[in-house]
Amino acid sequence: MTLHALLVAPFAEFGFMRRALVACVALGVGSGPIGVLLMLRRMSLAGDAMSHAILPGAAVGFLVAGLSAPAMGLGGMAAGLGVAFASTFVSRSTILREDASFASFYLFSLALGVLIVSLRGSNVDLLHVLFGAILAIDAPALVMIAAIASVTALILALVYRPLVVECFDPGFLRAVGGGGSRHHLLFMVLVVANLVAAFQALGTLMAVGLMMLPAAVARLWTASLPMMMAVAAATAALSGFVGLVASYHLNLPSGPAVILTASLFYFLSILFGRGGLAWRALARPSPAA
Repeated sequence: MTLHALLVAPFAEFGFMRRALVACVALGVGSGPIGVLLMLRRMSLAGDAMSHAILPGAAVGFLVAGLSAPAMGLGGMAAGLGVAFASTFVSRSTILREDASFASFYLFSLALGVLIVSLRGSNVDLLHVLFGAILAIDAPALVMIAAIASVTALILALVYRPLVVECFDPGFLRAVGGGGSRHHLLFMVLVVANLVAAFQALGTLMAVGLMMLPAAVARLWTASLPMMMAVAAATAALSGFVGLVASYHLNLPSGPAVILTASLFYFLSILFGRGGLAWRALARPSPAA
């Protein structure tokens, strides 16, 4: 098999493969940097909880308009923002920490969403909502994913400094009048929006995959925040390309193949990355004779 037949032919011959690849690249541009900021805030598991929180809204959108990207996207956005704001309110108004609040709302949202889809849809519909169908992405879904990625990149460029400061020292940002709470809410909106975009391709159970795995890979290769964001975006795009090629030639489900590819990059980074096991073993001084 030639290199062209292996790497290029699947995308040259089939439009659905091209759309899936463009979706992965767009998700990398938007979700990669957001994943880095989530990781630095130590909210990685909150991202997973938020990916499930969009399910009830997406399920309601499915009941109203079927497998319509705009309807499910708007419903998921509304549900995700509702859970984000409710979790933040509960954590700041009670003795519960934010992680416990997110976990509680996530379990409620996941169960409610599965119940709604199960009552009115088939098992195929439920699988589509939970696991996505990246090869079935149509033009409206692709436009939504690209729009969310573009808006995310623009907002990050405009409020980069306050978002970074709010990651490391939110008290300082509030003290200097930087609007810490406002920027925190803006960041949560970006998280939900990018999870809604990923939901269109990967479903609720794997939507967070292209957000957090590339971010973890980037952290193991560089300590510079701008470089982390660039490496995370590139890793997500490359995971999409390699995963789609593997799924095409090996007849594998495309969504899991993409996430497993990102996981492979993560495991390789654990071994060989700048902060990985091999690097630490080489950097460790040898015991004195």
